[in-house]
Amino acid sequence: MRTGIFLNYAGGFLEAVEEVVELEKIGVGIALVPEAYSYDAISQLGFLAARTSRIELGTGVVPIYTRTPALMAMTAAGLDYVSDGRFRLGLGTSGPQVVEGFHGVPFDAPLGRTREVVEICRQVWRRERVSYEGKHYQVPLPADRGTGLGKPLKIINQPVRERIPITIAALGPKNVELTAEIAEGWQPVFFYPEKADDVWGEALRAGAARRDPELGPLDVMVSASLAIGDDVEDRLAWAKPQLALYIGGMGARGKNFYHNLATRYGFGEVADHIQDLYLAGKKAEAIDAVPDELVRNVSLVGPRGFVAERVAAFAEAGVTTLLVHPLSGDRRESVAFMEDLQSLLP
Repeated sequence: MRTGIFLNYAGGFLEAVEEVVELEKIGVGIALVPEAYSYDAISQLGFLAARTSRIELGTGVVPIYTRTPALMAMTAAGLDYVSDGRFRLGLGTSGPQVVEGFHGVPFDAPLGRTREVVEICRQVWRRERVSYEGKHYQVPLPADRGTGLGKPLKIINQPVRERIPITIAALGPKNVELTAEIAEGWQPVFFYPEKADDVWGEALRAGAARRDPELGPLDVMVSASLAIGDDVEDRLAWAKPQLALYIGGMGARGKNFYHNLATRYGFGEVADHIQDLYLAGKKAEAIDAVPDELVRNVSLVGPRGFVAERVAAFAEAGVTTLLVHPLSGDRRESVAFMEDLQSLLP
């Protein structure tokens, strides 16, 4: 098991870079930059690549709808080049509110598009002339849909690697099954170790049965809030706003993947209540409604002995990378939390 850091969506990036530089020194394995409708992840990762030398860097995640498959592949190859082979491409679908509301493109066929994007990216990285006849992407564009002048091209540069690792953020059974089949890594959110097999086990096993052995074992990359000490119990409340936002407001009613996950964990009634409050504009009440049980079990917050038990539970559930959010406003304390966590890894 290794540790990683998950940077915030908004604000404080330049300060976060200094933290990543310090975390690299203590052996933290990976830093991920998210992308929703904030600053793009790519420019920030280029900056991080210049400031670091060993830590793996990745997107966490970029939506598949916002770039053509070829541009996604070019971008990943470029970041892999400037980081000297340290880049990991994290992909996800996002949701209709972001994809259609911010980018103005249809949110359709998430499974089929994800598979085709991955296949085209790998074709580009192998430096093949890109020729792809998929259901959702046809490259070159067929003559009857354009000028007819398109021809198969291969990327001009020689990529550092012909297989850049791909991580897919997935929650639904079919998405998780696809991820276990085609990706190097899987990035679930709000991972509850004791309930994970009931929610995802069948899908993971089905996908693994079709997995190419060359992909190696699936890297299960789980995000969790972090605070270690005898006096940090009150920081559980710091993790509640994110849970309230995702369960209550990150998606329309009936189209919220995080609400669905909380329901599958057995928190259906409280998830409905959080959503009702959040969509009614009662955000503070929605935050207060997030149950301590849920926060505690998807986080690493508490005395050192308790956190050690939770780390063991994550490991037992198959987690290979802990992507943490230190719950601290002080960089030195955040680094200390991470250093302590490193000592607790199995």
